[in-house]
Amino acid sequence: MHIGLIIIGDEILSGKRADKHFPKVVELLQARNLSLSWARYAGDDRHRITADLRDAFAAARDGAVIFSCGGIGATPDDHTRQCAAAALDRQLVLHPQARELIIERMREVAAEQGKPFEAERPDNLHRLNMGVFPEGAEIIPNPYNRIPGFAIRFAAAAPDQPLGGGVFFLPGFPVMAWPMIEWVLDHHYAAAAGGPRSIEKSVIVFGAMEAALTPLMEAIELQYAGIKVFSLPSVDHPQWGRHIEMGVKGTAQPLLEQAFGALLQGLRLHGAELGPELVR
Repeated sequence: MHIGLIIIGDEILSGKRADKHFPKVVELLQARNLSLSWARYAGDDRHRITADLRDAFAAARDGAVIFSCGGIGATPDDHTRQCAAAALDRQLVLHPQARELIIERMREVAAEQGKPFEAERPDNLHRLNMGVFPEGAEIIPNPYNRIPGFAIRFAAAAPDQPLGGGVFFLPGFPVMAWPMIEWVLDHHYAAAAGGPRSIEKSVIVFGAMEAALTPLMEAIELQYAGIKVFSLPSVDHPQWGRHIEMGVKGTAQPLLEQAFGALLQGLRLHGAELGPELVR
């Protein structure tokens, strides 16, 4: 399953706030033997967000799962709902279930403050905009305050993608977004979790240059289909100094062992000095 992440907000790109979504999404996926395929950051610019969402919807039609965090509120700097509708060429409509959830939340807040609930008060009418989604959207429950996110899901594009893809829109607040992401994974994609875990085997290489080792890496990927070879150079590692961590990763354990053995043999033939071996 290809899984993507879009993080929206000027405050992230300006450094005013540090992004916490990326590491948490990686963690949530790893707990289910899933992995992130790509991530994008976008500021509060409608043209940029719309372009990114067009790409996301195209990928979702082919079975990808994309999470979009941020910009689904109802203030002037929140553009995600409008951009989603533009990218889909659909109208924005008030989702009936979202409307009921928002009204229920407003009633609760009024009761907590000891005030009567006034449905027609201008600020309460404005809050209903948080339930205005592109036509055909489904809601994503929000356990924190019940103000829902929304999803655009697509039927399976092919028999080998029985779960279908979708783009799932969540608030920027981690306390809301993270349990909502877990709900999506466990509610819609539980069948994809628990698959074969990807394993990495690598070795620390001293005294060699990446360019000279590239033919070896290419040959291993060509010989062992489904295995990826990676190279992570470092010039000032606190423990190993200048070195390359070179290894293989994949889900097929026997094939992985064969590919790693071929990598070690090739490195020795190249005359590289080998350090510790690592398994992740």
